[in-house]
Amino acid sequence: MRIGPRYKRARRLGADIFPKTDSPKYAIRAGKALVKGYGRSEFGAQLKEKQRARFFYGISERQFSRYVKNAIAKKSERDDEALYTELETRLDNVIYRFGIAPSRQAARQYVSHGHFTVAGVRVTVPSYRTRIGDVIRLRKGSESKRPFTALTDLLRDHEAPLWLRFDAQKGEGVVVGNPNLVKNQLPFNIAAILEFYRR
Repeated sequence: MRIGPRYKRARRLGADIFPKTDSPKYAIRAGKALVKGYGRSEFGAQLKEKQRARFFYGISERQFSRYVKNAIAKKSERDDEALYTELETRLDNVIYRFGIAPSRQAARQYVSHGHFTVAGVRVTVPSYRTRIGDVIRLRKGSESKRPFTALTDLLRDHEAPLWLRFDAQKGEGVVVGNPNLVKNQLPFNIAAILEFYRR
């Protein structure tokens, strides 16, 4: 998905949606800029939250809409939890959560270039849905590539979410559970997003 100029997007949607703009340096720069909003209506607020989530995960409008509709249609779990699970279990996001990639965009590129296998099968689709028990491994042919030569050092201070495990020595990770939705830790309002699509 083409994101466009991140500084401009972040001024409208909030600095915390991109790693590049979530910094004190950007906060000073943004404070000097004129910030345009989405209006004060309920619709405008919901639209803003939808856009924040979309750019946070780097997903196209079409994909995001499909995730929300799938979540709303599910009867086995709450729609907010179902949507969060859909977003978090994408393969590119899992690679990012492991700490292997500095951003979701980089993780998407790593997956697209075929650097990882899932259950022994090479996967090049960033939106691939991972499931509990999936073993995600760095391909042998990719271990000598520059982004992956120092995984142990890279991940020394990184804490992956509790639903993921990654062994830097083996270059192997496992999905051990489902992501746990903690609403007050999200950079967007997931309830507002669901209401936006229910209109």
